[in-house]
Amino acid sequence: MVDAHAPVALWRSVRGLPQFWRLLKLRTASQFGDGLFQAGLAGGLLFNTERAAGPWQIAAAFTVLYLPYSVLGPFAGALLDRWDRRVVFIAANSARLVLVLAIAALLAAGASDLTILLGALIVNGFTRFVSSGLSAALPDVVPRGRVVTMNSVATATGGAAAFLGAAFMLGPREIFGADDTGAAAIISIVVIPVALALLLSLRFPPEVLGPHVSKRAIHGSVAYTVAMGWLHGARTALAVRTVTGTLAGLASYRMALGVNTMLVLVMVRHTDTQGVGGLATSALFLFAGGAGSFLANIITPSVVGRWGRYRTANTALLAAALIQLGAVGLHMPVMMVCGFLIGVAGQVVKLCADNAMQIDVDDALRGHVFAVQDALFWMSFLVAITAAATLIPADGRSPGLVLAGSVIFLAGLAVHARLARPDQARGSHGSHG
Repeated sequence: MVDAHAPVALWRSVRGLPQFWRLLKLRTASQFGDGLFQAGLAGGLLFNTERAAGPWQIAAAFTVLYLPYSVLGPFAGALLDRWDRRVVFIAANSARLVLVLAIAALLAAGASDLTILLGALIVNGFTRFVSSGLSAALPDVVPRGRVVTMNSVATATGGAAAFLGAAFMLGPREIFGADDTGAAAIISIVVIPVALALLLSLRFPPEVLGPHVSKRAIHGSVAYTVAMGWLHGARTALAVRTVTGTLAGLASYRMALGVNTMLVLVMVRHTDTQGVGGLATSALFLFAGGAGSFLANIITPSVVGRWGRYRTANTALLAAALIQLGAVGLHMPVMMVCGFLIGVAGQVVKLCADNAMQIDVDDALRGHVFAVQDALFWMSFLVAITAAATLIPADGRSPGLVLAGSVIFLAGLAVHARLARPDQARGSHGSHG
């Protein structure tokens, strides 16, 4: 039975942590802007009446947007453990503000897809920088015993904000149109939430968001710290078995999501060449996954509290593998339901990974590891969506790819079950469940 007073108690708990409350508002503004930007860009490139997109164009768009940062992110992530994270937020949001306006101008001028994507690539780099910093800073403003709960609150709030930003895009699109001019107008609106995120960044006192002095900090010049970012991040992630195991599970979720996303986008494009209804269907699929993630943010703290991280992540991965099989008929309504349920399971694994890094990794190295996670998050998705593009038929109807998604989940489960077992994990900073 759910305690009717629990939401009120949680609200008071959040408001009782003033710096976390500020961080939550910053996350909300930043992710609303990101959701609006990503949806506006998708509408402007993939569902634009003046442009065309097949499987390879879809894969190329995702790759140009996310692969370069995924490779370079852990190098830049080293700065999150070297510089005041407040300063990083201010600089990154300032850059986002200028670049968003530049991309809007490119769209209005009818620039090529590649030119727009390269600009969006840089915006996404700064956005991911902010995202990793928000996660890395959370334990600095929340007592250790509340990290799991408050991380779920932050993730749920940010996810809801991103979805609302994406959904909000449909209104201006109806007003301004589905061509380049309309896309430019929508992207211009992104300036508002990004400017708000910048103002909220300025409200933090210096150094309150970390990183703090630690004997495990990486010493040397800034250039050395950045150049060694991948090495330190990856080495730390591999040294802590709870982190290694949950990241393997997270990678399997993102790969399966990449396969499913390609299936839905190609099926929609094949049946709705005009793009307007197709965008709505694609948005509904993303909404289903987002709604599942939101539910996971609510239930994960209590489930982890009862079962522990290890059993929770194992159960979620096994459930996802079984749910994936339900979509083998490629009926869009069923795929929506499966997308929702897989969103629940995948986000449970993501939260377990976040918790492992926030509790089991030293603050001086946490930014490195979160940047590695962010890179893995997108690289797994891109590898899968590119592989799917090589195999998918013109109409998108490929039951074999659905089955491949289930196999990927089982592979993630096998790795997690082997590496993150509590008896083994105690030798590397503890498992906390």
